[in-house]
Amino acid sequence: MAMSGLPMFADLAMTFLKEEYEDSPVFASALGLTEYDERLDDLSAASFERRTQRDAEWLRRFRAVPADGLGQAAIDRDHLISILRGREILHPHLMWKRQPATYLGPGLQGVFTLFLHRLRPERDLAEAARARLEAVPTNIEAGIANLDPALAPPIYVERAIGQAKAATRYARELVPNEVKDKALRERLAAAGETAAKAFERFGAHLADLQKKASGTYAVGEAIYTALLREKELLPYDAKQLRERGREQYDLLDAELRRLSKQISGKEDWVSLLHELNKVHAPDPEGMRREYEEWTERAREFLRRTGLVTLRPGERCSVEPSPHFQRPVLAVASYNGPPAFSDTLAGHFFVPFPPDGTSPDETQKRLEGNCTAGIPTTAVHEAYPGHHWHRTMSKDHPSHVRRVFSTPYFHEGWALYAEKVMREQGFFEDPRQELYHVEATIFRAARIVVDTSLHLGDMTFDEGVRFMMDRANHTEPNARAEVGRYCSWPTQASSYLTGMLEILDIRTRFLAKRGKTDVAALRTFHDAIASSGGLPTSLAERAIAEA
Repeated sequence: MAMSGLPMFADLAMTFLKEEYEDSPVFASALGLTEYDERLDDLSAASFERRTQRDAEWLRRFRAVPADGLGQAAIDRDHLISILRGREILHPHLMWKRQPATYLGPGLQGVFTLFLHRLRPERDLAEAARARLEAVPTNIEAGIANLDPALAPPIYVERAIGQAKAATRYARELVPNEVKDKALRERLAAAGETAAKAFERFGAHLADLQKKASGTYAVGEAIYTALLREKELLPYDAKQLRERGREQYDLLDAELRRLSKQISGKEDWVSLLHELNKVHAPDPEGMRREYEEWTERAREFLRRTGLVTLRPGERCSVEPSPHFQRPVLAVASYNGPPAFSDTLAGHFFVPFPPDGTSPDETQKRLEGNCTAGIPTTAVHEAYPGHHWHRTMSKDHPSHVRRVFSTPYFHEGWALYAEKVMREQGFFEDPRQELYHVEATIFRAARIVVDTSLHLGDMTFDEGVRFMMDRANHTEPNARAEVGRYCSWPTQASSYLTGMLEILDIRTRFLAKRGKTDVAALRTFHDAIASSGGLPTSLAERAIAEA
């Protein structure tokens, strides 16, 4: 007898997820599924074409499942449809022919996450890492074969060259030091040398490709709008979103002028921030210690106020950023506990400068992580931002929600976390408040730059200048930021857009219950954070139907 309704959907969803793990063993490992640890993703042209066909078939199958009778699983069905539709929208852009980082990521992240979470004994981890390192040359050869200079944008190639250099050192020098046993270290070193030579070969190829690369990063208005409406389930098109970003920028600019006048007697918040930027730790390790202190302060504030529920056993370490990420990421980041593991340990990565960075540029990067701005970032990345959210959502009974999320929720949530902590009095110094609002206006600037880049209305250099002039960025950080926007269309717009959507959901949630005290806020926070990382309209359905 054929299955129908909920059992049919549950069976389809699990089959789909298993195919996802098979297609991307590195992603599966990051989820805590250790049986995939010895394998790397297949990055051949045939594999990309096969995935395109498979995604189209799965989209058809999930759309054919009636929502009636599914209950909360109807939200999972709609989430899967949005994910697959997002892939379908981007397929014609052929990122696997444009983006060199496609061929660096699995070999780097696939080894790094093994040792980051250490879900298996050291011997098993070492053998898994060895197997992945030895498979790196296959990925690199696929990249050399697949990348098309007519499609690859110069900025993608430039960023990948820096990452390939960092990857070489990571594989050759740093990975072997992850294990204590001498024999295992020697085996890892041999495999690391194999991978390092492949990364060097890729770097040389990219240097040649850079001379010929002539592609565009801009996805265009139609694709950008389709991603907003059909992947993120938002009511805006690209130009409407840009106007929203500009409107928010103006509102936040007025707030910054008010705070600046309170602090310095003048409304020139840009000049004030330039002064305050110079008050920072003397070196990257000092910066890390400041982040660590404020992370613990934020956690203690939550414990004292009861603004959220803290799960027993959760913890968040504050660490230097991975070496291979430093050339392409100039801001803090977070890596959460694997979804299918017992651990509640998260990792908050502080943006250390790449190897070989000059003392002058190191100082500029430290200015971008000044003392008054660190409390806001600690809230965003840890409490009650990414880390707290991840610890609340990782054990959701739906595997779909454990596996998939959208930045429009999880980045929107982290920016919302900053706002609610200010509302509740966490930032006691007006200078800290100034940097909180500056962090928000930075996200408004991101919307303007991200949409403009992909609509073809702004060049890379114009985007860099905009972030320097309008978002308090030093040039190295601005270049790293804009390079990221070029590589990941719509992601940079997710922070402020998602926050505004969550604020609207909160308003409706509290109005329905007729309460706005801390207990009501905690109920809202716990409910929406526990629902996963859904598109915001689905998140509202989830807490309404729970």
